[in-house]
Amino acid sequence: MSLIDVIKENKIVAVIRKANEENIVPILEALAKGGVISVEITAETPNVTRVIETAVKHVGGQVNIGAGTVLDPETARQVIMAGATFIVSPTLNLETLKLTNRYGVLNIPGVLTPTEIQTAYEHGAQMVKVFPADAFGPNYVKNILGPLPHVQAMVTGGITLDNINEYLSKGCKAVGIGSNLVNAASLNSEDDYKQLTERAKQYVAKVAEL
Repeated sequence: MSLIDVIKENKIVAVIRKANEENIVPILEALAKGGVISVEITAETPNVTRVIETAVKHVGGQVNIGAGTVLDPETARQVIMAGATFIVSPTLNLETLKLTNRYGVLNIPGVLTPTEIQTAYEHGAQMVKVFPADAFGPNYVKNILGPLPHVQAMVTGGITLDNINEYLSKGCKAVGIGSNLVNAASLNSEDDYKQLTERAKQYVAKVAEL
């Protein structure tokens, strides 16, 4: 199964900010225990390449490890060399898309308007990230997909247990969930990681209701 198919099947991508080399492995292990197996480690993370390398080395067989908040091709190449298997961006940068296509790495660029979405597809995107989703809501995505039925849309921004299925029922293929699922800075004890696993299980169970 291709990576994009795995993401579409599992529907949840955890967005991890402010992790480090010490806590990234227990974070990913806790998420995997809860059934969340695709993550993006954001590129503004200090020493992000080492964090990704550590994650890939220890849990790369369990979790699909991508890089998020990738703004330019230089950063994209660095995180790909570190082992990231997919790239997610908050914006559409055509040079970044060109580079990831060259390396055969899935790129999910950030878009909002129909023009941005179609431009991304014309330059080789297989999936796009509608962001910020909460500024417009689930019906916005439904309205976009009407004239653009070929679009594979992930949504990020304000996704919660209360609204995740509304987005998915409107045609989204996946959701990116940040601090509502993972708050790396608050994980300090074994109980904290157990709670992270339980939150992951709650999101997975919610999606299974569809």
